[in-house]
Amino acid sequence: MFSYVSLEQRVPSDHPLREVRKVTDVVLHTLSPELDALYAEAGRPSIAPEYILRALLLQILFTIRSERLLMEQLDYNLLFRWFVGLGMDDMVWVPTVFTKNRERLLEGDIAQAFFLRVLEQARKLHFLSDEHFTVDGTLIEAWASQKSFRPKEPSPDPQQPDDPGNPTVDFHGEKRANATHQSTTDPQARLYKKGKGHEAKLAYLGHALMENRNGLVVDTRVTPATGRAEREAAVAMLEEIPGSGRVTVGADKNYDTQEFVATARGFEVTPHVAQNTNGRASAIDERTTRHPGYTISQRVRKRVEEIFGWMKTIGLMRKTRHKGEDRVGWMFTFTAAAYNLIRIRNLREAA
Repeated sequence: MFSYVSLEQRVPSDHPLREVRKVTDVVLHTLSPELDALYAEAGRPSIAPEYILRALLLQILFTIRSERLLMEQLDYNLLFRWFVGLGMDDMVWVPTVFTKNRERLLEGDIAQAFFLRVLEQARKLHFLSDEHFTVDGTLIEAWASQKSFRPKEPSPDPQQPDDPGNPTVDFHGEKRANATHQSTTDPQARLYKKGKGHEAKLAYLGHALMENRNGLVVDTRVTPATGRAEREAAVAMLEEIPGSGRVTVGADKNYDTQEFVATARGFEVTPHVAQNTNGRASAIDERTTRHPGYTISQRVRKRVEEIFGWMKTIGLMRKTRHKGEDRVGWMFTFTAAAYNLIRIRNLREAA
């Protein structure tokens, strides 16, 4: 009838989440002033924001698709209770209550603050490089179907749908463009395809700046999906690199343009961009390619694909569950912070 074994004793001493929780505890402690400002001093007690952030981390790390499944796991999974900070007999929140409290965090800039605090821990452990970086972007499919992509100015004689819940839509032969059409589900999503032969999807673009020493994410962006978005986001992230010394940045062929190369050099950044010589002249010449560092940057830059691969297969970012650029950006940054936590744990274990 009684158990004298605590949750702390039930979790193995060598469990990977122990190191993740140690760093998370320090991060949340430094984040307390920002979290306290989100809640009023009077009124009915709410869910502590630290609990919500820990639960969201578990949702990302264990690829739990919905809040309802997350609350179900939190009810009977002792490992989840231990990580969040709940006792054996503590009641688990109703999924709708958890979702409403999560909205408060989504409205604030907590994800960016959490991300920066994680980077501070990595910097204290000397895991960050301040000289060599890599930039890249990835496609994030929006939470909207092709049927929702409709003309901004509807026809004067609309046809009655055969099924209001899931109407039959035949857009074959219709010219559709972002200038004339818009998604009714997520108006900020844009129709975009990665290249010739690829399917056009309603999507956003996620961007990441990686330091090359240990492959940690040091900056993130989410922008509307356009042909220039990757280079524009890269310029914005390069501009915010701290310090005044010259640094290098690796990138793929999409960044091989005269404008981007010139802008990067104006920021005292040496662009180690892959040369695009397919029917055109590259903006990168022998002044850059003759150095051994260029070859090293081209080899290391491919590790950024590991970040995007983890965020999409594990972190639920292949198809976002949120609508709007701000919320998608919030989750993208928080998922990048979760990746850094796992990476820090692995680096400490290797050391």
